[in-house]
Amino acid sequence: MTDLHSTSYSDGDVDTNTSVLPTLNELANARFSRRQTMMRTAGATAMAFFGTSLLAACGDDDNEAPTVSAGADGTTSSGRLVTLTATASDDKSVSTAAWSQTAGETVELVAGAANAVSFIAPSVAASTVLTFEFKATDDDGKSSTAKTNITVAPAQLGFTAVAKNRNDIVTVPEGYTVTVMTRLGDPLAAGVSAYANDGTDSGFDQRIGDHGDALAWFGLDAGGSRADGSSTRGLLVQNHENITQAYLHAAGASLSAPRALADALKEIECHGLSVSEYKDAGNRAWSYVQGSTFNRRITPNTDMVFHGPAAGTAYLATPYSTNGSHGRGTINNCANGHTGWASVLTCEENWAGYFLRSGDDAQRSARELTALSRYGVTSSTGNYGWSTASTTDNRFTRWDARAKVGSTAATDFRNEPNQFGWVVEIDPYDPASAPRKRTALGRFGHEGAWLGKLTAGKKVAVYMGDDSRREYLYKFVSTAAWDAADATAANRLAVGDKYLDAGTLYVAVFNADGTGTWKPLVAGSVPDRPAVGSFPAYTFADQADILVNTRLAADAVGATPMDRPEWTAVNPVTGEVYLTLTNNNASNRPLGGTDAANPRHYGDPKLDGSISYGNPNGHIIRLREDGDETAAATFKWDIYLFGADSADSSPMNVNISGLTADNDFSSPDGCWFSRPTNAAGKVKPLLWIETDDGAFTDRTNCMLLAALPGTVGDGGAKTITNVGTSGSATQATIVGTPATAANLRRFLTGPVQCEITGVDSTPDGRTLFVGIQHPGEEGNPAAITSHWPESQTSTTATSRPRSAVIAITKNDGGVVAL
Repeated sequence: MTDLHSTSYSDGDVDTNTSVLPTLNELANARFSRRQTMMRTAGATAMAFFGTSLLAACGDDDNEAPTVSAGADGTTSSGRLVTLTATASDDKSVSTAAWSQTAGETVELVAGAANAVSFIAPSVAASTVLTFEFKATDDDGKSSTAKTNITVAPAQLGFTAVAKNRNDIVTVPEGYTVTVMTRLGDPLAAGVSAYANDGTDSGFDQRIGDHGDALAWFGLDAGGSRADGSSTRGLLVQNHENITQAYLHAAGASLSAPRALADALKEIECHGLSVSEYKDAGNRAWSYVQGSTFNRRITPNTDMVFHGPAAGTAYLATPYSTNGSHGRGTINNCANGHTGWASVLTCEENWAGYFLRSGDDAQRSARELTALSRYGVTSSTGNYGWSTASTTDNRFTRWDARAKVGSTAATDFRNEPNQFGWVVEIDPYDPASAPRKRTALGRFGHEGAWLGKLTAGKKVAVYMGDDSRREYLYKFVSTAAWDAADATAANRLAVGDKYLDAGTLYVAVFNADGTGTWKPLVAGSVPDRPAVGSFPAYTFADQADILVNTRLAADAVGATPMDRPEWTAVNPVTGEVYLTLTNNNASNRPLGGTDAANPRHYGDPKLDGSISYGNPNGHIIRLREDGDETAAATFKWDIYLFGADSADSSPMNVNISGLTADNDFSSPDGCWFSRPTNAAGKVKPLLWIETDDGAFTDRTNCMLLAALPGTVGDGGAKTITNVGTSGSATQATIVGTPATAANLRRFLTGPVQCEITGVDSTPDGRTLFVGIQHPGEEGNPAAITSHWPESQTSTTATSRPRSAVIAITKNDGGVVAL
């Protein structure tokens, strides 16, 4: 929305006064003063029309000061673009004219057309008046001024909700523009050919990878140095979680063993991360810079260094690094985190399925078998059969995690699974730097790693979800207290050493009364993990054992199993932590197995008549540390939102948040608060919610929602009646305030069969970057089910689909969503 405050009046010689009152020229000739004019009847009429204008007659007897108008007073809200347009005229000519601000919170005035300026309304907690003055001076040096007041209200959602749809495009609200940015296969290095997108491409160590996920923006100045506030040039770091295998090969993928070496290498290199330079040519006309010296691919073959308590231990020993100090690459990178010192934390999620491991139980200890089973390293072939591509090249043989007869960890890859499941810190500004795997943060199916609110003198906290059903929420608390000087340190990875290599890892217990406890996972205080089925009790040897086998330790201390914990996000104002719980099925969340933090079991009907039971639509839980201390041992929690289909869900027991057709959603996955450098991230920060859904896709493609959430405790206690296939049961829980059109709206829907993934913005909030992952994932070259991103601009698109990043901008230049 653009708020315009202008008048088009021009003081000429045409007599437009048809009343019996004297004309302006007659008044001037009679030498009436401006003040006298306004105090009489004719003047009252003029004042209503001109607002705060100053008047001047245009007679020829003597020179008068210019006649100016600053326009009428107006209202707007935080983050919106405001344009002030003035008029100035004179019996001779106006030599200078300029706007200035005279009262209220200072804003940056940007010159536009003649006598016009614009600014972004600042963030305010309550209605605030800004006063602006327009001054014009004529050739004789005579001046006139006029003022206008703009009242700014607190931020509010400023777009019309996007309707649910199943179109093969990204749909955004009216008044917004979508620009497709980096896509699968786009070249990052000079001289690399354009992507053919027919399955013949190779060299993905120099191309954008597949299944783009979490995003992070890092600013650059004109000279190519770090500039945190830059909104016109920067580096976009993107995870590449997985692949749509069929589209990477000319005739689809062949899984027959042995896999073709070139095919397997292509698939491996499509994983990892990319760093690419983005540049604004002006007015948010974005493109990426092929051949930038900052561009970089990080793949499963990139050398990495282990840090923290597990580094250099026998758990991590492999033929690549027999002393366990180094590893190769990162894989299945899903969500991420930003640090306060300008590095990115990328997270290894569903890594277990990539490994071949079967038939070697006799070569394993009972402890090893327990740990491998707990992490799901039980596949007979591995997801893509990469280990079959070569018997000698360890880029491929490493994916065979079987313990060989007569071998050791130094000669086979039995420990290779232990090399994954970590949080990895990367310096985006230094392409030559080796990423560091931070073992102090534990090993599991990391979905994200988001820092708590940084406060000088207080310890740094990192919040992490383990993305699998019935897994846990974790927190790491640093030993060192935050020193704000570290935010601008040149050696960013050394700062990471300070805050991420030493500290305490905790796991969350959610109590029924809305309180919670952080259980420390520290050697000596973690009891044996009880025997489960055929697996005996597990005794922890040391802290490295706890960090390598974090899930077992969390089991042992009685952590609360959650409905698939995914992204964490931290409110930059309150420090409250939001955790998306994507969904659960009936076997993992049965009717009699709910709890206060995971309270629903219900049937979700589909359009085809089938019904899914469990918690298929998911929910979002939030917590606030007691005393607002990152190192607190206890917290308060409630459930912020419940996903539901508003058309056919029980309003009392399923659609508990009161969702409507304009904001209903299912399977929340990504979540992110707007940056505190713009109006969307201040006072009451805006929360973005992304979905990765299978339960709601009969009605709509996946989506992005914008929300203005309240705080923990803004709702109250509620008792739900859950209904399953064999009866009903009640469950007490704690819920937040219901959703309304004012605090939750659908902002975007994606193309066919996609997932909405990463999200970040420029510091000014005027460009939003969003990841569109695996459009058309259910198709193949012979039956393509999406043609996005080509379909975004073509109604006759025929290409194979590609994951891509989009840039979303508001046509009037305001802050996105406000």
